[in-house]
Amino acid sequence: METRMLIFLSCLFAVGFLFVGGCVILSQPRFGKLPGEERFDLINQSPQYKDGNFQNPQQTPLFSTDDSTLSVLWSGLFTRKERLVPEAPLPAMKTDLRALDPRQNIVVWLGHSSWFIQLDGKRIVIDPILSDYAAPFPFMNRAFAGTSVYTPEDMPEIDALLISHDHWDHLDYPTVKALRPKVKQVICPLGVGAYFEHWGFPTKMISEEDWGDTVEIGKDFTVHLLPARHYSGRLFTKNKTLWAGFALVTSHRRIFFSGDSGHGPHFSDIGQAFNGFDLVLLDCGQYDPRWSYIHMTPEEAVTAAQDLGAKTLIPAHIGRFTIANHPWDEPFQRLTVASESTSFRLVIPQIGEPVALDNPSSQSPEWWSTGEFVQKVAQVAY
Repeated sequence: METRMLIFLSCLFAVGFLFVGGCVILSQPRFGKLPGEERFDLINQSPQYKDGNFQNPQQTPLFSTDDSTLSVLWSGLFTRKERLVPEAPLPAMKTDLRALDPRQNIVVWLGHSSWFIQLDGKRIVIDPILSDYAAPFPFMNRAFAGTSVYTPEDMPEIDALLISHDHWDHLDYPTVKALRPKVKQVICPLGVGAYFEHWGFPTKMISEEDWGDTVEIGKDFTVHLLPARHYSGRLFTKNKTLWAGFALVTSHRRIFFSGDSGHGPHFSDIGQAFNGFDLVLLDCGQYDPRWSYIHMTPEEAVTAAQDLGAKTLIPAHIGRFTIANHPWDEPFQRLTVASESTSFRLVIPQIGEPVALDNPSSQSPEWWSTGEFVQKVAQVAY
């Protein structure tokens, strides 16, 4: 009897210890805070908010198969393919963003879906993740070697910080916390502002918007929040905050960022509404047949670029982290082939490489399969 009681008490203690430990971990600032009652009036007015959750206009299940989250995680651990990470450090540049002439109109890919854009004298940063990991903890989902080029200290003053949704690989607590003194304004979808308030950003500097809303950040310079086909949630609770894409529109230039999105009719609707775009930055990596509704394949990204009336396409959601079970460079290869007979220009810059908006091009085309990187791979092989 004493032995049974001892075992029972030990188990009870272990469960209690795990429960308390879990509560302590989940209370850390990095997990953020979901919208509370103070936002319900605003959120309830959104046509996207139904039955207690944000929803896509068309049916968009998280998985397009009968898989569960647990089965996907399990298969990801035990049936992973080869070449999910580069064989050698990736080549990159480090443009001095603080020294740029403000009259220059350029875009700089910071890796994955992170962007620095300088347009009409304004500096915009989108979905910056400058940490070495895209997950709750540093030991999870490490960045590819050679891709951690920039730190928050490298950023100049930021006129507008744009966040597309609350996933860990787009809303990075260490990065936005470090950028706080440099940011003049945050623009984000409904509900995401709760994270920023929890992290010490004043409410007055947060523009929390719905699809179709517009924020003016300068003379003849507007940021439009637009539909995306995705979902949200940092932990177990899903779709309590909205997700979005963005259009940056000035008197002479239009840029579109898809955020994370599966393909859908919203792209042609957006293309028609804005009469095409000079540049589109489109999700085209981390795809999988099991989640085909919420991320695009490279071929679908090409179709989306055509739907949007794009003059130039630069791919996003690739080149820094492994989130899906495909070779790390497969999106670059498939996108190059799929774009061969299109009317738009495909540009795939290195991380940190400045791309002039007046004449978009890369100084090192196909850098993932030629030149310095191939030499590094050969050295590693031998």
